[in-house]
Amino acid sequence: MTMDYERDGQKLKEELLVKKKAELKGKDIVKAFPTHDPAGFEVAFSLSSTGAESFRALTRDNIGKLLGIVLDNKLISAPRINSEIGGGSGVITGNFTQQEAFDLANSLQNPLETPVKIVEERGVDPSLGADSIRSGLVAGLVGLGLVVVFMAAYYLRAGVIAVEALLINIILLFATLAMFKFTLTLPGIAGIILTVGIAVDANVLIYERIREELRKGKPLQAAVQAGFDRAFGTIVDANMTTLITALVLSWLGTGPVQGFGVTLSAGIVTSVFSACFVSRLIFDAVLKYGRIQNLKMFSMVGQTRVNFLGFKWPAIFLSLSIIVAGVLVGVQRGKDIYGVDFTGGDALTLKFTQKTDVAEVRKALEDQGLQETFIQYQREVRGVGEVLLVKVPFGKGDVAEKALKEKFPKSEFSLKQLDKVGGTVGKELQWTAIKGLGVATLGILLYITARFEFAYALGAVVALLHDVLICLAFFFFAGHQLSLPAIGALLTIAGYSLNDTVVVFDRIREEFKLKGEKFGFQNLVNLSVNETLSRTLLTSLTTLIASLALFVFGGGVIHDFAFILVVGVITGTYSSVFIAAPVLLLWHPSRLTPQDPAKNSQPAKSLVPSA
Repeated sequence: MTMDYERDGQKLKEELLVKKKAELKGKDIVKAFPTHDPAGFEVAFSLSSTGAESFRALTRDNIGKLLGIVLDNKLISAPRINSEIGGGSGVITGNFTQQEAFDLANSLQNPLETPVKIVEERGVDPSLGADSIRSGLVAGLVGLGLVVVFMAAYYLRAGVIAVEALLINIILLFATLAMFKFTLTLPGIAGIILTVGIAVDANVLIYERIREELRKGKPLQAAVQAGFDRAFGTIVDANMTTLITALVLSWLGTGPVQGFGVTLSAGIVTSVFSACFVSRLIFDAVLKYGRIQNLKMFSMVGQTRVNFLGFKWPAIFLSLSIIVAGVLVGVQRGKDIYGVDFTGGDALTLKFTQKTDVAEVRKALEDQGLQETFIQYQREVRGVGEVLLVKVPFGKGDVAEKALKEKFPKSEFSLKQLDKVGGTVGKELQWTAIKGLGVATLGILLYITARFEFAYALGAVVALLHDVLICLAFFFFAGHQLSLPAIGALLTIAGYSLNDTVVVFDRIREEFKLKGEKFGFQNLVNLSVNETLSRTLLTSLTTLIASLALFVFGGGVIHDFAFILVVGVITGTYSSVFIAAPVLLLWHPSRLTPQDPAKNSQPAKSLVPSA
């Protein structure tokens, strides 16, 4: 047989004699995957128990000879047997390129012994794909610009330092993605946009800490050092919850969800590094050579003494009302809440010149025997124009497209995007989504229990589930369908919504150590919520700015994704004050005190720079 291969840019051929009867078959390969070490790329493989015994005898009797690997009657590789290989696993070496190692591993693991049919297919018109990427870039630039302006205007000179660290963070993020050769997709761009908002959250925590130290009368250099030192643990804890869910998305996600998870994971790591270390280096240099005597920053929320816990029951009632309403709407809509990713079927995105009534579209499809259909007009990229989304049973997309073009010629329907997902794949994706939420929740529960105690973890998980259910409720109210990107956004919110909660919990723990239980646990919780109110609002605001930019400019492809992010950031801020803190308090009823010195009062608001 002839083996074709390429080496050093030259296409080569080699004639080899191969036995007619195969010693091992594709079904004997359990797993094959590319590996990398200093010598280059290799292909590792493992065999079934019967295959392992046959392979041991084969390699023992043919040391020094070539082992032909044949796929579809074509010789694709012929590695030399260097020794007897037992144990059911081995490695193929040969100065492979990365692509050659991946191709050989795929060939070994997928012997194609049974007929193959397409169970999942996604296609997009080039013009729509290009416009979507363009809209994603626009959303990123707008989000970055708004965050930069806000930080510079609100924190003045300190804000400029935060912007410098943010730009370095973006450079580090792109360098990391390039180093590992990740392909940047639209969901990946969304992950970078969200990173922009999250990145300055750490700077906000640091600066608000510095502000507190300055109020205590500390000199500037000592206040800066204490601000960075005391904020570091809070920053790590707050970002770990988001990182856990981002890693879950990278691990369990597929396609666009995985791309988002990868960029978000990398972005969180580079954000913490740039905020805690790069910003510190810049601050030290400015303090040493810039001769700065004071650090002015604006203040929108002064020191408050609001009895937040006094509103816990009305807040819980409001949340339960929204969640119950969301459940009722979901039940009323039935299968319409699920997109093609979970039910299976063909989803067509059609562009048109003349809008047609939904009832007429449905009737045209029913005349073709397509009964179970979902029809909805959606906003197009950057909100300009509309597209028609039609979901029909699997394999019926061509029938639906042809019927609509023939029935409504004046509409000039043209296919812009087609997603085909088999029913089996849809069920697998449903299970993956449930498993992802469960793994992320468990990871967060264990981490917060380890860093705080179980009562804190319980409050955090209740707030997490609250935020997911509230997001789902508003998602159903708006008539959207669950898809993989939507699940990815829910998992992201599950991690990010705890960002503010962890900040509050960290302050409760700190105050408890300082004042002890005699002060009253309820008083401590109220005091901590008031002390962290400004940073809670500001960190949410920066992320909300980036999420809104993604929602407004990101386009229809990630519209559902951005919608959940916007709702989730808002409800996450709410839950950290009115859900997580009360749950923590209710878990410790013995720590309640009959009197609470916290009084209802109006927050002191000021837009005058404070030292």
